[in-house]
Amino acid sequence: MAYKILHYINQFFAGVGGENCADYEPKVKEGAAGPGIQINSLFKGEAEVVATFICGDNYFATHSAEVLEMFERTLERYSPDIVIAGPSFYAGRYGFACGNVIKEAKRALGIPGVAGMNVESPAVDMFRNDMFIIKTGNSARDMKNALDSIVKLSRKILNNIPLEGADEDNYFSRGFRKNFKVAESGGIRAVDMLLKKMAREEFKSEYIQPIPEKVQVAPCIKDLSKATVALLTTGGMVPAGNPDRIEGSSATKYGIYSVEGVDALEKGKIISVHGGYDTSFAYDNPNRIVPLDILRELEREGKIGKVHEYFYSTSGTGASLLNGEAFGRSIAEKLNEAGVDAAIMVST
Repeated sequence: MAYKILHYINQFFAGVGGENCADYEPKVKEGAAGPGIQINSLFKGEAEVVATFICGDNYFATHSAEVLEMFERTLERYSPDIVIAGPSFYAGRYGFACGNVIKEAKRALGIPGVAGMNVESPAVDMFRNDMFIIKTGNSARDMKNALDSIVKLSRKILNNIPLEGADEDNYFSRGFRKNFKVAESGGIRAVDMLLKKMAREEFKSEYIQPIPEKVQVAPCIKDLSKATVALLTTGGMVPAGNPDRIEGSSATKYGIYSVEGVDALEKGKIISVHGGYDTSFAYDNPNRIVPLDILRELEREGKIGKVHEYFYSTSGTGASLLNGEAFGRSIAEKLNEAGVDAAIMVST
């Protein structure tokens, strides 16, 4: 009897539509759809996609609890042996959904799951310790390789075949260490690596640590009275209604909002969607998080040249390092193009 797979995909890979259909409400389709058809082909009858759960990326992000309740009912209905999600490649919202449905499958039925994501996806850091995430390229151009790796790993999991390791099975390390025997002692291996490093030869460390990018400190501004100053915040400050749908946690985007001709942010017009602090004081006076009122005073007094016409905002809580770096690079590029001399990053 073939193993049963429940497959999760978004509206794009289901053929519903692109970003214009990102609010597509969840639907369950009998059998395979989109990439699931190739998954069935690769399994060659050993396992089969019995149902496909389809949901728009925006809809999942804004109705997560509701969607997961429906997903749990779908799990109970089909009793799958494994959940495969995606692959979502670089897409942040899609990756967020893939990670959450696999966690739900583990919580509800104790069954495993496999996703596929690019290293730049913020969902990798969010979920890598909770599930198997296959390493993929950054777009659907890598679909064939991604599905090959997903099926290969899923087959091993379903048949209780011992895994060879994160590198060998092409998934992101989950932070586990296992003891095993090697021929040489630690001292010999260490000296061997050192000699290779000194000779500029390729070698592989036995303990890989991520090294944060070193950013050179910018030169000081000698005359602030001529400087254009911008305001940035990770406090989740957005116009009422949150037009850009910036997430309160694990944000996949940032917003740019005009303050041209505004002396201070008004209560009720600018709010916080941040999910990691008590936002009542920010709602009461949004200038506590985006201190436009103080900068305007400094501008009038001639202590700074002028305030940049926009402020930049996202939610910092739960954000992945890679996503944060991407935001920073993008915002810095825009500030440079606008001729901004200095930026004040306000947190909570």
